[in-house]
Amino acid sequence: MNNLSLYGWNDSLFQLKQTSQYKHLLHGRVAAVNKTNYEVIAESDRLLCELAGNLLYGKSSFELPCTGDWIIYQPFDDNKGIIVDILPRKHTLYRRKSGTLSERQTIASHVDIAFIVQSLDANFSVRRTERFMVQIMEENIQPILILTKSDLEFNQHQIDESLKHIGRQIPIFFTSILSPETILPVRKVIRQGQSVVFVGSSGVGKSSLINALCQRKVFSTSDISKSSGKGRHTSTRREMVLMDQSGILIDTPGVREFGLASDNGEVLADIFDVADFDQSCRFENCKHIEEPGCAVKEAVNNGLLEAEVYNSYLKLRKESWYFSTSEHEKRKRDKSFAKISEEAKRIKRR
Repeated sequence: MNNLSLYGWNDSLFQLKQTSQYKHLLHGRVAAVNKTNYEVIAESDRLLCELAGNLLYGKSSFELPCTGDWIIYQPFDDNKGIIVDILPRKHTLYRRKSGTLSERQTIASHVDIAFIVQSLDANFSVRRTERFMVQIMEENIQPILILTKSDLEFNQHQIDESLKHIGRQIPIFFTSILSPETILPVRKVIRQGQSVVFVGSSGVGKSSLINALCQRKVFSTSDISKSSGKGRHTSTRREMVLMDQSGILIDTPGVREFGLASDNGEVLADIFDVADFDQSCRFENCKHIEEPGCAVKEAVNNGLLEAEVYNSYLKLRKESWYFSTSEHEKRKRDKSFAKISEEAKRIKRR
């Protein structure tokens, strides 16, 4: 038997279930997504579930169940079920689907904390951390930066300087799986029932960190490729694991690209310290590029705001604008198509 409260089940989710027409059926949480089925943690056991036809054919790909979703299912046979409903999502981490302008891909839902995992080697990138932060904070998820492989040689002063604006926003931990004392502070921030998703590029040590936090081998790991100097992909899917007497950890495959699926300018301004200056701009709708009386540009010129941070802000703001504009156009097209379909149905009924 599984105690679902350990997996995050609470009164709020119970109330959401009461709004479903299938509230009399059993519920569980999606632990992993396979090509043709879903692994679900239920009170009775771990089940393999398939989708009911109305979900399979009636929802877009990003609306289908993802790791972390709470679902309602109809059991059949031994340890099998049919998913008939998905509870409304909260705190869902998305990214823009590769090769698209406005399509979103779900990474995990009902997430409390996101560990942005970066390694202190050639893979380290402040710009990548900023990108993750924007998307995570968009969904009111708590981001925490975990720097792994601190046993390697690295320039502490250079790292600290590059992360100053990030350190003012979120906690930062330096860790090494070779030094258990560096893992303990990370373990302490995870409380029972909380869901923590791990994001980062391949080879930064997400799976190794999860194994260290759980104090047992949960996921397989591999060494850095000698030919490319990059990490090999060990995680091939998003998968959930329960820590003993603690929270829920969700491992994710490494990503080379993390496209923004966000249009929240306030989050961007906060992360990049622009919010500290933009209230003093001459114009309320200042774009912080060439407008006269721009306090942000003045801060850059005076060295109060680093030029690299400012340029990263402009780049991500532009990407966010493209996403929101493309998504708006897509919604307009969908509404137009829906109107045409309704009109066609009315004509057919005449």
